[in-house]
Order: sequence, then C-alpha cells, then structure tokens
Amino acid sequence: MLTVFSYPPCGTCQKAKKWLDAHEVSYEERHIVKEPPTREELQDLKEKSGLEWKKFFNASGKKYREMGLKDKLPEANEETIIDWLTSDGMLVKRPIVTNGKTVTLGFKEAEFLDNWKK
Repeated sequence: MLTVFSYPPCGTCQKAKKWLDAHEVSYEERHIVKEPPTREELQDLKEKSGLEWKKFFNASGKKYREMGLKDKLPEANEETIIDWLTSDGMLVKRPIVTNGKTVTLGFKEAEFLDNWKK
C-alpha cells in the first residue's frame, strides 16, 4: 500500500491521485498540511529517494518565497532544513509517494509508470 502525502487543492496532487486510481493502485492519503511528515519520516524519505534536500521544497510556493529560502538553503545545515520542512507542510514538495522502499516527489507520469504501475 502506498502513502501519498498530498494537499487536496494541489493540481499536481490531483493528477497523481487520478493516475493511481486509473491504474488501480491502492494508496492511503495523508494531508501534508494537517499532518506534515515528521523529522524521522523526512530523513527516511530523503535516504530512500537518494535526492538532495532542496528537492523536498515546494520552490514555487508562496511560503518558500516569503521566507527567502532560495538564498538561505545553500548555506543551511540539515537540522535547519528539517526544521523548515516540518514547520509548514506548504513548504514541502508534493505529492510525496512512497511504499516504504521507493519514493517519488511530484508527478511525472514516466516515473509513476516505472515505480507504481502494478
């Protein structure tokens, strides 16, 4: 069973869930703002994804711009980065989809086909 960290009004999240539904892939949805990933979950997701921390940020989001994270991120240490990501689910790139072993960020159909197609 997949876990999908999403924000219901998010168009990208809607596309991802529509794709999963169309391919009959079961998932549990978690509202990324009401229940953001914990520190431990984020560290686990990063490790399993193999991606760098900056990929976990919703860089096109209002909050990201307001906080000036584009300029702060290169100098920030891991503790600070995790503090930011856990402080507000709107800062986190979405959707995050995981089965506990594999992780995808955002929605790219080719990536979903490779990772989530039955």
